[in-house]
Amino acid sequence: MELSLSNEKLKLIRQTVVPNQEALKIRPDGDIAWVDFDMPNEKANKLSSGVLLRLHEVIEELGKSKFKAAIFVSKKPNIFIAGADIEEIKNLKTAQDAENACLVGQTIFSALEVLKIPTIAAIHGACVGGGCEMVLACDYRICSDDPATKIGLPEIQLGVIPGFGGTQRLPRLVGAINALDIILAGKSVDARKAAKIGLVDQAVPKEILLSKARDLALTIIKDGSKKKPQKFKAKSMGESFLNGMGSFIVFNKAKKTVLAQTKGHYPAPLKALEVIRKTYGGDQAKGFEIEAHGFGEVAQTDVSKNLINLFFMMEGVKKQTGVTSDEKGVPVNQIGVLGAGTMGGGIAQLAAERDMQVRLKDITYDAIGKGLKAANDIFKKSVQRKKMTSFDFKRKMGLISGTLDYSGFKTLDVVIEAIVEDMNVKKKVLADMVKSCREDVIIASNTSSLSITEMATAVPHPENFVGMHFFNPVNKMPLIEVIRGEKTSDRAAATVFALSKKMGKTPIIVKDGPGFLVNRLLLPYLNEACFTLGDGASIEFIDKACLKFGMPMGPLHLIDEVGIDVSAKVAKILGHAFGVRAEAAPLMSKVVDAKKLGKKNGSGFYFYDSQGKKLDVDQNIYQLTGLPKPKNPFSEEEIIHRVLFPMINEAALCLEEGIVTTPEAVDLGMIMGTGFPPFRGGLLRWADSIGSAKVVDELEIMATKFGPRFKPSNPLRNMAKTNRTFYKQ
Repeated sequence: MELSLSNEKLKLIRQTVVPNQEALKIRPDGDIAWVDFDMPNEKANKLSSGVLLRLHEVIEELGKSKFKAAIFVSKKPNIFIAGADIEEIKNLKTAQDAENACLVGQTIFSALEVLKIPTIAAIHGACVGGGCEMVLACDYRICSDDPATKIGLPEIQLGVIPGFGGTQRLPRLVGAINALDIILAGKSVDARKAAKIGLVDQAVPKEILLSKARDLALTIIKDGSKKKPQKFKAKSMGESFLNGMGSFIVFNKAKKTVLAQTKGHYPAPLKALEVIRKTYGGDQAKGFEIEAHGFGEVAQTDVSKNLINLFFMMEGVKKQTGVTSDEKGVPVNQIGVLGAGTMGGGIAQLAAERDMQVRLKDITYDAIGKGLKAANDIFKKSVQRKKMTSFDFKRKMGLISGTLDYSGFKTLDVVIEAIVEDMNVKKKVLADMVKSCREDVIIASNTSSLSITEMATAVPHPENFVGMHFFNPVNKMPLIEVIRGEKTSDRAAATVFALSKKMGKTPIIVKDGPGFLVNRLLLPYLNEACFTLGDGASIEFIDKACLKFGMPMGPLHLIDEVGIDVSAKVAKILGHAFGVRAEAAPLMSKVVDAKKLGKKNGSGFYFYDSQGKKLDVDQNIYQLTGLPKPKNPFSEEEIIHRVLFPMINEAALCLEEGIVTTPEAVDLGMIMGTGFPPFRGGLLRWADSIGSAKVVDELEIMATKFGPRFKPSNPLRNMAKTNRTFYKQ
């Protein structure tokens, strides 16, 4: 197959894009050509249009050269190729533009595939998306067994499908079942799994990766032939079944699984499945066309645009320090955790996972034991899932030590307080603890609602005091609110912001205030669900409407998870702080009075079994709280507007008050802290899609029907006057 820049699609892109000559260079080594990927002034290699054109030039040069083998390597420390240039995907104007972009990448990778000399990809670090698709076009793949090495196709996470041949080459290499597992989940696999399924030919220690790749090249050259690996051969009954009469059953089951996981909100997994089903075992060239067309269809959906925006928000956090000054904070290698409960144990595990030494303090050996067990259990699950070796498990657990006094606290960089949520108790313990610490130690309180400014009065250096609100469960929830009190310094804020990232979390800076950001915005969702229940809607109808919208959990189920008593307490606190717009629903207290606390005692709005699994709705709750039999007088849309529009109203106030300074912070907080549906882009992107004028009009109507708590805030009213959006259009 002869492919050159005379190809129409390549000619078209050649007119507007200049090849990035510095990104790829050929380094001679006798009969071997080393092709070095190293984008200048970038931390990662990515396949922009300029890099792709340069790759095509390199392929043509290799084709005309006297080299007998080529080895592709990356000069970046822990990244092979991080994928396509997401900015370019974002800027694609039409479905046809997206399809054309795929055809260009497919043509270039096909040129690599048919290159007359054998090609070897020597992979260390992340090799994902377009990077994975590139190495699939090579004849051989050898990777390091380092934890940094991950290979996969995460395009689904951006609302698109693999478009440079991934849906065609991966099933042919590893079988459709393995390929579906990777593509539909948008996941990456480690070196061990990659070698097991045949994605790579060998996984070797990082230190000998290049020498092994060179040895392989010399062996192939000596043999005198390209010796491409054989196509995938079924190694399981499932794959044999797929190759026979069972393809309909396998693909149908995969579709049911996708729909169960996505509720139909994400079109990309379904499109990827459709493309693979149509093309598996067929002509590859035709398959490329179907893949490119499918990519074009999903690339222009609102879902893809929202997920790409979320990607850039996340990338933005990686570049931030959390402060506007040049302050970067202090490096953190040793931390203390005050309070060894489930939360404290989770925080200790998280720090040890990132190789920090942890001093875990509580007042009894039993409490220390529970904290260590919490960390131990999380690590054990990683071992069971083969994400961690037994050696690493023991080493990391060894980083956590317990104490009943403050011995060892004098050397700590940061202390995270995670004791009972009581202001007087926290202030007393902090005042005692600080006597055993360095004068410049950073102290962070893991509080969900208490004032950081007031708490800081308990320590001699309030400038070193900051909030660090983790979400439960600590090892799974990705958000941390970094809360600045009135006297919190840039040094303290920047240190904890960086520590949060080091722990693998997404931090947002929040100004001290009742409920901070997430709980302040979440309360109207929970509170209004209780008001709606009192107005005749059923528990099932309210929760199902929110699940259908895309929330991970209905509001009444979530209240059960949090604890109905806890929710009622927070509602009263915020009601006291914000007055009529945060009026607490009387129903919550009535449910608590009926001794229904939610999941913690097995009975709330739902029943729970002894393992905490949600069972059926507790129909007795209506009689116990004096509610009428539900008649569901509202539509699903009315339910959604009623529980979510007040959140938009409150978010507008948070921005005006400087609780957070950007709509991105609101949306990250809602997505990472509450599970607000990512495919909608976040609370405020969703609000922009509706229009501020419509939101205000609906709030006015609901204020008339249900009370002044729906009254639109002044900042939202001002936006509505010109139908202004939260994000600049």
